[in-house]
Amino acid sequence: MEQYAAILNYAIPFFMSLLVIERLVAWKMGARVINSMDTLSSLSSGITNVIKDVLGLTFVIVSYNWLVSHIALFGIETTWLLYVLAFIGLDFAGYWNHRLSHQVNYFWNVHIIHHSSEEFNLACALRQSISNIFSTLTFFLIPTALIGVPAEVIAVVAPLHLFAQYWYHTRLIGKMGFLEKIIVTPSHHRVHHAINEEYLDKNMSQIFIIWDKLFGTFQEELEDVPPVYGVKRAVRTWNPIIINFMHLWLLIKDAWRTRSWKDKLRIWIMPTGWRPADVVEKYPVKVIDEVYEYKKYGPSSSRWLHLWSWTQFLMVFLLMMYLFNNFSNIGFPGVLIYGLFLVFCIFSYSMLMDRNPYSAYVEILKSATGVFLIWQQGDWFHLNDILPEGAYWLGAFFILSALVTTGFVAFELKSASQKTLFQG
Repeated sequence: MEQYAAILNYAIPFFMSLLVIERLVAWKMGARVINSMDTLSSLSSGITNVIKDVLGLTFVIVSYNWLVSHIALFGIETTWLLYVLAFIGLDFAGYWNHRLSHQVNYFWNVHIIHHSSEEFNLACALRQSISNIFSTLTFFLIPTALIGVPAEVIAVVAPLHLFAQYWYHTRLIGKMGFLEKIIVTPSHHRVHHAINEEYLDKNMSQIFIIWDKLFGTFQEELEDVPPVYGVKRAVRTWNPIIINFMHLWLLIKDAWRTRSWKDKLRIWIMPTGWRPADVVEKYPVKVIDEVYEYKKYGPSSSRWLHLWSWTQFLMVFLLMMYLFNNFSNIGFPGVLIYGLFLVFCIFSYSMLMDRNPYSAYVEILKSATGVFLIWQQGDWFHLNDILPEGAYWLGAFFILSALVTTGFVAFELKSASQKTLFQG
């Protein structure tokens, strides 16, 4: 976990710099591919995911190390070719793991966050799951385990394979000639993120597009069918924690409400979107049918609310970087408490982004928790050792945060709702 946190010190600035470059290129081209609140939601989702990963909150049912030690048929000498085989094997496994998340109800919950943005840009690539409690990828790595690819090699290749999937989340790059036949390109992935009927559940490869062509899930981007992004059951929120669990919550409610015991059991493994007939009739869920008539989610917010939301994000980002760089010093269970508090912070400010009137109560509770942790330690996880009295300045920010958020709810949100009521 500590090693992964150290890697993020380099990966995060790199990804952030590419976001800035995309924004500048879009401005130069006169293209609008960035929505402030949507981007902030994407970045916040990325933070929750890396915190979860650093804390090691994913349980591997069968470790790859155990698998290769028990079923390997060969012992392969470690050469550059072995790393190539590992990369291809990981990409093959990634395709099937990805396909599983699109086609089975339960597993869609761990992937919905990635498709939830109604934009398509580099930021949406950072929308990664915190609800994938159990990892299934190892099962699809059986072919690499059979030929004896060591766990150490997979451990080196896996981050590279993941980071290589970042660049093609953009609308600014058109089709790429002969590369379209070999690798996943932005054009291919625009198709994958679209909710147009022609594009649904297509192009699930991660690096090499050949898997889609081999297994019947390939679809070229059509000039006369511009992609519309998002999910068919629109999430209608900027809150990444809510998005991560909303499909699971729907499955739980449907399993509880249906009168059929057979449906209570099979709902989890049925194709994505399937619901018991008696529940559909009594509890309908809105689905986007006419994609070009759908209006994107975007509550009207003042520039001040945008500025305050970004300020909150920046504070969480700085606190996260402090956690990653002081992992061993903070120790366990401190890192767990710290990480969960940051997720609470994100939940709180994204409620305000959604203009939820209860966001003031949540923010007061969050800020009170932060002040309590400072009071309990007489510090903020050893911050005073680096920045004298830094913990007390942080406590002052928590108090200010509660006051400012309450102010937004009392004035901006309330005045907007009164205006809507008067106009109605």
